[in-house]
Amino acid sequence: MQPHTPLPATEDDSLVHKLGQIGRILRLIGWSGIVTQLGLGIAAGVLLLFAIAGRNFNNAISSQENNTAGTTPGLGIATFWAVCAIAVLLYTAFLAFRQLLFARRLRHANHDRHPKKSDVIQVLKLGILAGFIGMAFSILGGGSALGVLLSKSISQPQGVAIYDPTRIIRPLDVFLAMANMITMTAHFLGTIASVATVNWLHRQ
Repeated sequence: MQPHTPLPATEDDSLVHKLGQIGRILRLIGWSGIVTQLGLGIAAGVLLLFAIAGRNFNNAISSQENNTAGTTPGLGIATFWAVCAIAVLLYTAFLAFRQLLFARRLRHANHDRHPKKSDVIQVLKLGILAGFIGMAFSILGGGSALGVLLSKSISQPQGVAIYDPTRIIRPLDVFLAMANMITMTAHFLGTIASVATVNWLHRQ
């Protein structure tokens, strides 16, 4: 029985170099995804909290004045889609963290600890799918919020603030639209990064 023949030094060095390069790319994309998704997600969440708090405050004031027209149609739907988009954003941040774990395993000396290429690509494809779903939620929410702003700006005659305060373009309306735009940006950046990484891995 012949003994196991080790790989030539040049082939082994080439493999180590390639794995190290893949690990560095995954670490870079993972950290960038975590910082971007969480940073923009926190910013969108803060704006959304301001919008929800302002809406609840206006509803409380309207109920005290026995005014049933205190709510603005469309804002509830926009808020729902914004919450869904932020939830998906947190999931994509979790997928970015998994990429960091893959990058750490690629640096392990034992090749049996290295992740499979199919597993890495599967996580990246999940990130792409989640990014498209998050962008769809953000588009629905942003469209609803912008529709409210547009309807208010068109139907607001001179002096309407005195007689019908609910038809004023309020900061909470703008906050809600901005929250959806921020989540859409975060999902777009994450999707582009995942697509580029998948294409790069296929060429390796």
